[in-house]
Amino acid sequence: MAKTIAVVGAGLMGSGIAQSVAMAKKSVRLYDISEAALEKGIASIQKSLSRFVKAGKLTEQDAQQTLQRIRTGTDLQEVVEGADVVIEAVPEDLSLKKDVFQKLDRYTKREAILATNTSELSVTAIAAATTRPDKVIGMHWFNPAPVMKLIEIVKGETTSEETVAVIQQLSEEIGKETVIVKDRQGFVTTRAIAAHMIECIRMYEEGVASAEDIDKAVRLGLNYPMGPLELADMVGLDTMLFVSENLTEAYGDRFRAPQILRKLVEAEHLGRKTGKGFYTYNE
Repeated sequence: MAKTIAVVGAGLMGSGIAQSVAMAKKSVRLYDISEAALEKGIASIQKSLSRFVKAGKLTEQDAQQTLQRIRTGTDLQEVVEGADVVIEAVPEDLSLKKDVFQKLDRYTKREAILATNTSELSVTAIAAATTRPDKVIGMHWFNPAPVMKLIEIVKGETTSEETVAVIQQLSEEIGKETVIVKDRQGFVTTRAIAAHMIECIRMYEEGVASAEDIDKAVRLGLNYPMGPLELADMVGLDTMLFVSENLTEAYGDRFRAPQILRKLVEAEHLGRKTGKGFYTYNE
């Protein structure tokens, strides 16, 4: 049984993962490169826990005990060396993730499982940076991690069935539902939502409807909690373009980014607009 969990990265996803694990009464070690990043992550956890208390889903005592289960540190080796499972939640950059996993391979005990929260990168490629590819697995969480019920478990080409079973059990202990998917670009969820969002961006580009009406149609007609263009703004248009290009390379033109998406990202990088996305852009 996995009792001590280390989380690498205290950003939006990492802090949410740390909170979720701590709420399941497990010992958590949270790492980031600076005290400022860790303080921001803990503040985010405190804010989230206060919402749970306000909603009556946690007592004040439960919230305090959850915080007490989380220890932070800026020394990666010190944070991860005793962990049973390490969950990496650093930015979606393959070279960065490989570098992190090389270090985790050196610093953790040999039986530790190393999980990546990647939403679309190759788990097999990340595992190749280690000397224990059988113990490397994808553990794709969703935002906000303490609320969303799904964890997408990604089985790399070299991931052992034992590793899958441990991560399945851990996910269930945290109170999550799981699906097991093959290590294919975009897995299930990123591939499905990218196709949906890209097509809606294309409709906007073609003038089929306004951004507001496309979002309204999807929210009310398909019962989605958020419109696709609102979601694109929230995810970040540069991230959408990055995902689109990777999926195009893997699957062809059906994932190719519309020109309006490229123009928006270019405008953002050149600082030609003060806001972002489909609700603030003017040519």
